[in-house]
This record gives sequence, structure tokens and C-alpha cells, in this order.
Amino acid sequence: MMAGRLHGGPDHQGAARHDFSTCANPLGPCPLVVEALAGLDVSRYPDPASTALRERLAACHGVAPARILMAVSASEFIQRMTAAAVRLLGPRIAVEVPAQGYGDYAAAATAWGLPVRPRDPGDSGDGGAAAPLTGLHWWAEPSSPRGLDAGPPHGFAPAPAVTVLDAVYAPLRLQGASAWRPEDRDAAFVLHGPNKALGLCGLRGAYAEAPLGADAGDWVATLAALTPSWPLSVAGVQMLDVWARPEGRRWVEAGRPTLVQWRADLEQVLVRHGFEVAASVSTFLCARPPRAFDAGHLRAALRARDIAVRDAASFVLPGWWRLSAQPPGSLAALDDALAALLAAPPGRQTASPGGQPALPRR
Repeated sequence: MMAGRLHGGPDHQGAARHDFSTCANPLGPCPLVVEALAGLDVSRYPDPASTALRERLAACHGVAPARILMAVSASEFIQRMTAAAVRLLGPRIAVEVPAQGYGDYAAAATAWGLPVRPRDPGDSGDGGAAAPLTGLHWWAEPSSPRGLDAGPPHGFAPAPAVTVLDAVYAPLRLQGASAWRPEDRDAAFVLHGPNKALGLCGLRGAYAEAPLGADAGDWVATLAALTPSWPLSVAGVQMLDVWARPEGRRWVEAGRPTLVQWRADLEQVLVRHGFEVAASVSTFLCARPPRAFDAGHLRAALRARDIAVRDAASFVLPGWWRLSAQPPGSLAALDDALAALLAAPPGRQTASPGGQPALPRR
């Protein structure tokens, strides 16, 4: 992991037995992908242009194959999209990001020396009375860490600015529907990374749908020129091929009732232990421990018990955690650990600092 980048999943202690820290589908790994990988021939290169795969993904989304752009991962596409923006729009642009969102949007901008403009949660993205921000606009639906919808903007920034919708967590939506209409999506790049929905964080592979319009051609050509050779491994091709097939997406859909129940069970456990639980439409949520207990110390104590949760401080939510729904055995372990750790007199804990941001309760 690069210095300064915080993610869920394994840390310097390795992988936790009970891992609430990532947003991966806890029902995974998808058996269809596992079966496909078993017979994989790794002695040959994959098609560097992913021709057949792009056609299947295009059919899945009802778009032309020319609009499908392959990526090593969603994070790689974020880096490449930022580089393309610098090349096409110039080095003096600014980048607009969700105020609480995936850190790689801002990290990529900072690497290019670009100013970053956090978007307030209630901001439509059209800039209000001020002139729209010229540059690169990032949106996510649902977003991490809060699992909430954000968008679409009331008015897309006019050319030459560009909008990207990060839809990586869209397959893990448990309630409601996207507010992004087909015409909204056609005006933006839409980024997909199904490894989380398939419960396969260790496999990398993503793709984006390019927008319609005359201006899209320059972006597609520039992104293609910046693409590394063979962006997908043969394993990544297999994963995306399963995702492009109806049965791959049906596997995710079939698990939704179980995920709804597991998330409800997680909320119940947290509330019973005095946590403040914020609203979410996805399999993950944000929660704040009781004010009398220091969130960092409590999180470390859980990690010592082989339980991992995600500190949300890097998401500009100090004192909050992001947790994902997990199977009953892991939830029971969390429940028991919290019962033991929170039984200590509050006076023996360090109180969390004041001024922590408030989130909508469920």
C-alpha cells in the first residue's frame, strides 16, 4: 500500500478473521468466477484489445462497443482519467470531488498538482450562482464510505469539463433506485468495477462507458493512448466475462435478500451497543461508537481480537467507522467483543474529540 493511502482489508497484521472493513460482497467469492478460473490457461496473453469482452459488456449495458473502455482497475482508471484531463484541459484545471468519498479521486489530482474542490453533500454540482468549475468532476452512487446516493448534478458542466460517475457500488444497492437517468449517464463517463459485487477483491479488472457526444472522441482517444498494454490479466478477463453474462449478475441479485437481512442485523447490534448509525442504501454503513469511548482505541482493541473495521477519518469523518454486512458468525464475534470492551467504565477510556461531523440517522 502506498504511503498515505488508507484502505480496508489486510493490514500489517495480515487479514482479519472477521473483516468488516471492506465493501466486498460477503457472500462471495462468486462460484461462477471461481469455476471459470479453475480452467484458466495462464500460458497465453489475453487479447490486448479485449475485443470479444468489450462486445459482451456493451451488450450488457445496451451501448456500442466503441464506448467500452477497459481498465486495470477502477483506481487505475481514476489515475488515467486525471492524466487525460490534464492533457486535454491543461495543467491549471481544478478537480471537484465528493466531500466524503474515495480518496483516490483527490490523490490522483494532488499527484498532478491540481487543486481539489470538495463538493458539499447538498451541492448539485452546477456551481450555484458562481461559474461552473472547469475541469474534472467526480460523482459516486452509492458513495463510500456512507453508502448514499449523490447526483445527478442539476446541470452538467459545459465542455470542456468532464463528469465521471463512479458506479462501482451500484450492484450492492439494497434499496431505492438510481436517480441518474439514461440521458444523465450518456452525458458522463460511467465507471464499473464488479470485483466487489462478486466478492473478489483480489481480482483486478474494470471498465468505463464513455459518454455520447462529439466531444467524447478526444477523451476516448486520449484515454486509449494512456492505457497500458494488456490492461487485463486472463483472470481479470474471466471475471468480467462472467459479469457480462446474465447468470453472473443474477448471482448478485439472488443474494440481495440475505444481504438486506445481514445489514439489518449489523445495525441492530451496533444500536444495541450505543452506536450512532447513519443512513445507507448499500451493504455498508457508517457508525460512531458511544461518545464516552475513544473510537481509535476501541477499533485497535477489536483488531487485537481479529476483528477489522474501517476508520473513516480519511473520509473526513473522524470518530466514525465504516462497517460492512457480514455473515452471522462474524457478527456474533463483533457483538461479543463489543459487549466485553464496552463494559469497561467510561472513565477508563479517552473521550472522542468534539466537533465530529453529524450524519443523518436511520
